[in-house]
Amino acid sequence: MGLARARSVALLGVDGHTVEVEAHLGGGPAGLTLVGLPDTAVREARDRIRAAVVNSGESWPDDHITVSLSPASLPKRGSGFDLAIAAAVMGASGAVPVGTLHNAVFLAEVGLDGRTRPIAGVLPAVLAGARGGHSTFVVARGNATEARLVPDVEVLAVASLSELFARLRGELVDEPLFDDEEEPTAPRTGPRPDLADVLGQPVARRAVEIAAAGGHNLMLLGPPGTGKSLLAERLPTVLPPLSMAESIEVTAVHSVAGALPKGAPLITEPPFCAPHHTATRAAIVGGGSNRLRPGCVSLAHRGALFVDEAPEFGRGVLDSLRQPLETGEVIVARSAATVCFPARFLLVLAANPCPCGKPGSACTCSSLQRRRYLARLSGPLLDRVDLKVELQPVTRAELLADQAFAEASETVATRVSQARERSARRLSGTPWSTNAEIPGAELRRRFPVSEPALRPLGTAMERGEISARGVDRTLRVAWSLADLAGRSRPGADDTAYAFALWSGRAQ
Repeated sequence: MGLARARSVALLGVDGHTVEVEAHLGGGPAGLTLVGLPDTAVREARDRIRAAVVNSGESWPDDHITVSLSPASLPKRGSGFDLAIAAAVMGASGAVPVGTLHNAVFLAEVGLDGRTRPIAGVLPAVLAGARGGHSTFVVARGNATEARLVPDVEVLAVASLSELFARLRGELVDEPLFDDEEEPTAPRTGPRPDLADVLGQPVARRAVEIAAAGGHNLMLLGPPGTGKSLLAERLPTVLPPLSMAESIEVTAVHSVAGALPKGAPLITEPPFCAPHHTATRAAIVGGGSNRLRPGCVSLAHRGALFVDEAPEFGRGVLDSLRQPLETGEVIVARSAATVCFPARFLLVLAANPCPCGKPGSACTCSSLQRRRYLARLSGPLLDRVDLKVELQPVTRAELLADQAFAEASETVATRVSQARERSARRLSGTPWSTNAEIPGAELRRRFPVSEPALRPLGTAMERGEISARGVDRTLRVAWSLADLAGRSRPGADDTAYAFALWSGRAQ
């Protein structure tokens, strides 16, 4: 009889938990029993691992094998436990030294021929193992680049069980520089999207800049062909680049979703996600029946979520955005587990003004049809949008006149970066990093504006054109305008223009 222990990691969302894999060989009929809340993929490992070990030239123990995955109350999902189970079984049989297993974390799927295969979620798994005090991780070669993003850990990439067992026995192994799955990807070719490509819409371009500077949500209303999609796609190009901590955070989410590019997995630019209007609620906010996966709001974390043709989305789908817009995270609760995904993103809504989408006199929709169409966007959702811009068809003369004034994304991004630096200095020592995140009460108490600056908003309140909550949102935009202009606090012009953007009347 023998007993051996190895370690792996179970993921719940983007949070990892170290799992101890124990293998015991004892009396009884030959076979392998798995205990510890394994799902179907983990239970199927019994047959995969036995075939992989035999095809690797090793002898499979002719005893009854019990494999325990603890803590037993934690659900175990996916094929990432294959390598740890194989190592523990071979350690219990005496085929490899037991002492070589204790300090390593094993993360890989195993094929029937003994080759290791990459798995999703390696980055958050390695991060969790490192937080648990482990420093050595064994992964498939296709996951090596991703695993090595975590500092101060040793990553051992193996191509097969034969290589793993040879290394555990201390034998010399010829290691190629990289596996085909780990070759660096070719650099992206072709021009990047540029804000200067959008001509004839100066107010909308300005709104994109303000949204990026202050983290404000944006709505673009206009007929087809006015540049709504072009503007939304260029918003990430003016956002500040991700810090290393933010890159790791974003990469971890995409790793769990299995959406990382091969060979160069670190995401350094703000992501952009544009779901189709037929997307389900689970696709937008996350979830699933067998495995809880991040949705579009999490894939857009630290970037932009573009909801094109917004009235065509299901109302329940759109309203599911309200909670992550407020909290910056999504909590997905199921009977088996509850997971939390990060979801701090800029929302860009785009809509036609009516069902037919035709401009001007070509439109045949009645005023009632227009109201009903836009009424599909609920008031509570629109209440979380700080900037609303109505786009009009552009004439040829406007296109030609605007060519000399349309600024490139690089120029706008510089101003946005400087504005964010000013707001960061002002918000130093607070839990907020952008103007859009400041609660209304704290905005009024910590960052009051002058009486002349408040006068345009007071007049609008007297006319019933804005609520107290709308005043708070307008003041946040006014602070972003002041940051972009390099002023220490907003003036009357800033609050007036912020109100025009909030109400959709900016010209």
